[in-house]
Amino acid sequence: MSDGSRDFHKPVRRPAELFDRLFADDDPAEISRVAHSTARALVARVREEPSDGVVERLVSFTDAHGIDDIAELWSRSPARTLPGALWRLYLLQLMIHDDPQTAALLYERGRVEIDSVDPLVAGAPTPASPDELVALIDTILRGVFQGDFAIALERAAAFARVQAAGASHVADDYEATESDRASALTTRALRLATYAADLTACASLWRRDALS
Repeated sequence: MSDGSRDFHKPVRRPAELFDRLFADDDPAEISRVAHSTARALVARVREEPSDGVVERLVSFTDAHGIDDIAELWSRSPARTLPGALWRLYLLQLMIHDDPQTAALLYERGRVEIDSVDPLVAGAPTPASPDELVALIDTILRGVFQGDFAIALERAAAFARVQAAGASHVADDYEATESDRASALTTRALRLATYAADLTACASLWRRDALS
């Protein structure tokens, strides 16, 4: 494992350049408008007619196309908005797909250490293999387009909290012998915890019809 920036951002190729090219002379308000309108249109259209083929293409989008296209749309959106939530969900999925072995290690450690119902909410098997975690994060993302959107966000938040707990405890293990690795894991834990808080807030906003 390398530094914390790789955890989520290595697969994101030049999102700032992509935005600069797409919206070179536009007002930031226009970027925000496009982000929000595309997120609303996508979620509303697919949820109204949840074709299995369309949903599966959306779930596997980053495998087929990478993250750049999504970055163009949503990466600059505030965390507690619909496009911000979708961006974080895809980043969580990408993190698991990119290194499922590490994800499984951290999840299992977090499951053992965390004192909450988060492992039950997330819904992973016990213990979860790397392939099972990949399937779980895909199932959670699928729930965005089929099923209760708020529950999908809450499951993603719970998943992130378990991962954060695991990363934090494994970081403690390495602190005395591999300080760089411990620092990278601590950074990952903090980022995951932040994502969990944002996704939980988004779930609450969705239930109040206030996530835009």
